[in-house]
Amino acid sequence: MSDSFPEIKVNKGLVGSVVLLIVVLIFLWKSSVKLDAGEAGVLFKTFDDGVDIEQTLGEGFHIIMPWNKVIKYDIRQQELKEKMNVLSSNGLKMDIDMSIWYEPLFQKLPLLHQKKGPGYETKIVKPAIRSALREVIGRYTAEEVFSEKRNIIASEIKELTEPLLGSQYLQTNEVFIRKITLPSTYKQAIENKLKQKQESEAYEFRLEKAAKEAQRLKIEAEGKATANRILSASLTDKILREKGIEATLQLATSQNSKVVVVGNQDGMPLILGDK
Repeated sequence: MSDSFPEIKVNKGLVGSVVLLIVVLIFLWKSSVKLDAGEAGVLFKTFDDGVDIEQTLGEGFHIIMPWNKVIKYDIRQQELKEKMNVLSSNGLKMDIDMSIWYEPLFQKLPLLHQKKGPGYETKIVKPAIRSALREVIGRYTAEEVFSEKRNIIASEIKELTEPLLGSQYLQTNEVFIRKITLPSTYKQAIENKLKQKQESEAYEFRLEKAAKEAQRLKIEAEGKATANRILSASLTDKILREKGIEATLQLATSQNSKVVVVGNQDGMPLILGDK
């Protein structure tokens, strides 16, 4: 007795459809690229000219040929913190903690990738900010850096950094000096000098305020004196008698009882008081 196996009929059309579906799914899986918020992509064409410098892929879903690939970049504002030991114009060493805010230029991202690649922060940003910091700090004394020139120095560093990064497809947004550390003895000397300067300015302000107040009182006194002279010159006997008569008439209409003697030695009414 020989073994027999059931005959299995294969639907070649169905198998072909399944294989085709698998191929399509693999194709879509290999061809689809999703870029999240704050991301951009550089397309690399394997069998063409390499980096596509004509376009930058934005956020969302993209379909590419499966043999090509997309290199993702974070294009949001980024911060680089740097700490350096630099020399002031008077030769004093100081530690500077600073930050720079920057971001890649969206339209120039393919060129940034082609020329520098993903490690562009180390290759471009750090050298640029270090060079600008040394150059600007070297223009000022330690006292100027530590006190009133900090914001000016940050602005000058930004001005120097902008063209350096701009030529490398990056945008400089802002530069901050977070902390300045000087030798303790020199720092104390600067602080004492600044305190004395502030006290001197406060004293000069008080002197100026006192001088202005004295001038105001003088002008006020002169005005009163002038008014009194004008008033005295205008108060003749005739005018005084006329004013006295007016006062008597107003008194006559008052509800209060008064004793009035008309005709003193000057011809003026004399008010003695309540009756």
